[in-house]
Amino acid sequence: MKIIFNKLKPSLGKRLTIVIYQLVLLSLSTSAVAQVTELEDIEDSVIKIYTTQAAPDYFTPWRLLTPRQSSGSGAVIEGNQILTNAHVIANASYVQAQKHNDPQRYQARVTFVSHEADLAIITIDEPGFFSDLKALSIGDLPDPLQEVSVYGYPIGGKTLSITKGILSRVEQQIYAHAGAYLLAGQIDAAINPGNSGGPVIVNQEIVGVVMQANAGGRAENLGYFVPPSIIRHVLTDSTDGVNDGFPDLGFRTQTLDSPAAKAAYGLKKNQDGVLVIKVFEDSPAADTFKENDVILRIDEYDIAEDGTIKLSKDLLTDYKHAIDMHHIGEDISVTYSRSGIEDTITLEAEKALENYSLVKGDQFDQTPRYFIYGGVLFVPLNMNLLKRWGSDWRRAAPVGLLQMRNEWSSPERSEVVVALQVLAADVNLGYHDWRNWVVESINGRQVKNFDDFSNRLKNNTQENVVFENRNGYQMVINHLDAEKSESSILEQYRIPSSHSVNLFTD
Repeated sequence: MKIIFNKLKPSLGKRLTIVIYQLVLLSLSTSAVAQVTELEDIEDSVIKIYTTQAAPDYFTPWRLLTPRQSSGSGAVIEGNQILTNAHVIANASYVQAQKHNDPQRYQARVTFVSHEADLAIITIDEPGFFSDLKALSIGDLPDPLQEVSVYGYPIGGKTLSITKGILSRVEQQIYAHAGAYLLAGQIDAAINPGNSGGPVIVNQEIVGVVMQANAGGRAENLGYFVPPSIIRHVLTDSTDGVNDGFPDLGFRTQTLDSPAAKAAYGLKKNQDGVLVIKVFEDSPAADTFKENDVILRIDEYDIAEDGTIKLSKDLLTDYKHAIDMHHIGEDISVTYSRSGIEDTITLEAEKALENYSLVKGDQFDQTPRYFIYGGVLFVPLNMNLLKRWGSDWRRAAPVGLLQMRNEWSSPERSEVVVALQVLAADVNLGYHDWRNWVVESINGRQVKNFDDFSNRLKNNTQENVVFENRNGYQMVINHLDAEKSESSILEQYRIPSSHSVNLFTD
């Protein structure tokens, strides 16, 4: 209906204009108030987290590094839980949480950690802490180029920071915290220390958890977040309090970009896939796959020649993601080709083996293992030790230790033992400058792992122990002298024990 004001009495037309104007203002005001309320709800649900972290010193594994204070961010989710990054609370001896615009800090308790996904859940037992906080729900992955908001408490200030950016891409990334290869989103918003664990928000829902900034300083204002699919996987995993993690079928592959290679392994012109180059014993794939098989499909996802699968019209990622999204005990359908013959099998998703490489990944919230024998400090090689050489560890760490990362684990040898340093004493004269070398065998027998190595030393009955590396260099320690000198060496170097408390558990 059209209202023609000039045909009405002037006073009536004026009154109608005022009424319509007031209704418009009321509508705009109501909308503005709703937006402010929604913004305040999100702000109140973003928590600042304070931690005191004391990581072990893997150069002197009986000691802790100097404790340091750090902070991060988190978001309230259902069940009176706060979702944050695992690296925010890793190796933490004390955790506190602080609400928005509240000066008080509350002691927090860690209830679940997935170091692999760099996610953790904490809670606060203080009565009433969550009563005035709205739990944020987990939303869906934004579309490419969609604007997102990043909430958190970056260093340099005490108040909440909100930055905006766009989702630039989604693909598999190495998670810096524990080295896992999982799906991640990239945004062009500033990510600074203290932002870690903060939510990425779209339409009042969590669509990601900030985890790391771009490494190496090669690009500005680029950050990465844990996407909703990984968050939901971890939240489901957390319901029983046991971290099962992401499954692994126990094979490794390489891409098949080469037409000659495709033909050599029996693929038709319209077939693509990835070549199996390693099958691990005691894995789901051990009795099914062989080297040189070609994996064509995981569940409903066809694998391209570059190893990617298509999750949506605009999203390609590594085929590993199709396996990652399963939980332990679920069935995974795998289609493969062997010498040109195609077959489909069903494998049960199992927990990943402890390590597929001879060098174990990063360990957190654990006491390092070590054994001092004859004044020689022996340790297992892991990423914690390699990273002890500093941020440039890929260049600074000994080449011989770095090379071990490229060797597969096997039942015959599942761990590397390193003679890290020699505590100078009469029992080890001639070897005082030996350090950082890999022990291949003891008295002619190959070393299987660190437990095997330590038990053989503890139970040795031979007069001398001969340690040998792969190049044939030998270190000889008299067993009786090693036993007699143990207490004096420990006292001289102020070491509390000759071995870590968790080494000999039997």
